[in-house]
Amino acid sequence: MYVGRFVVVAPGIGGYRVSSRSFPNRRVRDRGGTLTVGPTPDAPETDNPYVSYNCARAVETPTGEPLAVLGNGSHVDPIAEKLERGYPARDALASALLALDFEKDDYDTPRVAGVVGAESATIGTVRRDALLVETVDEPTVVATYETDSPEPYDLTATDAASVATELLGADLEHPVCAAGATVDTDGVSLAFDNGDD
Repeated sequence: MYVGRFVVVAPGIGGYRVSSRSFPNRRVRDRGGTLTVGPTPDAPETDNPYVSYNCARAVETPTGEPLAVLGNGSHVDPIAEKLERGYPARDALASALLALDFEKDDYDTPRVAGVVGAESATIGTVRRDALLVETVDEPTVVATYETDSPEPYDLTATDAASVATELLGADLEHPVCAAGATVDTDGVSLAFDNGDD
């Protein structure tokens, strides 16, 4: 099954995977506490604005709470910025997703995102027909296609690197790269897996 890009979050842990039929020549890179999806040096040139973006960011709220933001596009940054200004996770997700809306490509691709705290997790998506934001207690997934509403996900990983590897290895079509995050009282850990890289 092809579900496209997807986010999985639960309290203390989360991840994001790029699955792509159109732009498989992409990798995750660490840019100093922010994980960025972008084309490989040998990727064909494209003017598609949805190919490169920050997919995972560590943030700290005004009260010192560490959080991780994960998502499939340019909405990750405004979500992170709202959290840093003290917005609750639900409001940060809802306002940024609503403002940027679904992607204006040939598929009306939904935007998916999640916020992970040490004891909390919130997941959201905006698609042509809905804006959904939910607080979750157990691993929950939302994807750009097929699974475009939050539903339970069987995540067994317990650290950021193994989340990335588990999501990349999930039995879903066209895996490209993945990111993982864990959050505890000490802060945020981010990791990624680019497969054979």
